[in-house]
Amino acid sequence: MLKVVLASNNKGKLRELGALLEPLAIELHPQGEFDVPEAEEPYNTFLENCLAKARNAACHTGLPAIADDSGICVDTLGGAPGVHSARFAGEPKSDRRNNEKLVQSLAGSSNRKAHYTCVLVAVRSADDPEPIIAEGRWYGEVIDHPQGEGGFGYDPYFFIPEAGQTAAELSAEEKNAVSHRGQAMAKLVEEMKKRW
Repeated sequence: MLKVVLASNNKGKLRELGALLEPLAIELHPQGEFDVPEAEEPYNTFLENCLAKARNAACHTGLPAIADDSGICVDTLGGAPGVHSARFAGEPKSDRRNNEKLVQSLAGSSNRKAHYTCVLVAVRSADDPEPIIAEGRWYGEVIDHPQGEGGFGYDPYFFIPEAGQTAAELSAEEKNAVSHRGQAMAKLVEEMKKRW
């Protein structure tokens, strides 16, 4: 098994990514196991923040690292909360407060279109000159009242019209097959097979 550090301590991300990487004989460990400090995320793009997180985790552990930067982008809000999704309602991070702020921000708006974006970066070392970069998008719309118990983050408010359900109502397997992270992960895994 190849030991790889995930540049996150998010249990939801660890579970989803770990399940997708298991067939490749990759053992994913959260950066908290190695006391890796959280990386600064000063950038306005998912890609730049993701690369900073991957390099930070690899630098502190000496292991290959995978980072994820993702968020919900709402059309009528000009793509917000975007890279600020996890802290949309401020510190400390709170899914409940983030969702409340999102619903309040859309009050009176008929355009509820949104998409999740996920960028994944894999680096073999902190100074890897050829990081593997993969991106996925998952389209839906924001609803006013939560539905479903699964997922995390904005999932109970993210409705997928073709599924007739929110992301939180899908099983983990269904979500991994179609989500932004699932799409990005499939691309990342293909590149890892070729290059690693």
